[in-house]
Amino acid sequence: MRIPAHSVCTAIRDDIIAGVHERGGRLTEEVLARRYGVSRVPVREALRTLEAEGFVVTRRHAGACVAEPTEQEAADLLEMRTLLEPLGAARAAQRRTEAHLKVLRGLVRLGQERARRGNSEDLRSLGGWFHETLAQACGSPSLTATLTQLRHKIAWMYAVEAPGSPVDAWAEHGAIVDAVARGDGERARALTALHTERTTAAHRLRVPRAAERVRTSQHAVNISGLRH
Repeated sequence: MRIPAHSVCTAIRDDIIAGVHERGGRLTEEVLARRYGVSRVPVREALRTLEAEGFVVTRRHAGACVAEPTEQEAADLLEMRTLLEPLGAARAAQRRTEAHLKVLRGLVRLGQERARRGNSEDLRSLGGWFHETLAQACGSPSLTATLTQLRHKIAWMYAVEAPGSPVDAWAEHGAIVDAVARGDGERARALTALHTERTTAAHRLRVPRAAERVRTSQHAVNISGLRH
């Protein structure tokens, strides 16, 4: 059975985000094909897609490598998110279906229940599903795809601290859904802008493992020098 290229792409992307494939590291088709149990053809297609998304770059004499975004590029992603997520919510208020509303309300109920119980293990994934569904409800495939890509890249470059009050965070989600359900695009936009601004402050740039090893090594050398 031929494994679809998009499934291989998802697997490689997930591993890049998780740090399995380090930034700057080579991505050889043969090694990846063995890792994911596929032929080189879907791997080659997946790498082309990931290059278009910005996760992979092709370097002369090295081939495909994991991209190494700069701090400015990472900051730009957060700024784009603060502009586009409110737009998506405003569009969702005008274009959502009853199916979208049903899923959004179900996620809010579940998230509020888990938040009240102090069960934070599932809250991050529930939050991801909430924002993914809200993006899908905007009725624009291009905007949905852009928001999805932004979430993936932000998850790759940033660690997110737990919100100070998960109950408050899910109350904000509930208010956004209420505005979307009423078809109030401006309120949905304003509430999402405030929510996005608040959550952006909880993002911290991840330090690539290679950079962390260099930093640790330099620190050890400095300590060693002081001891002598």
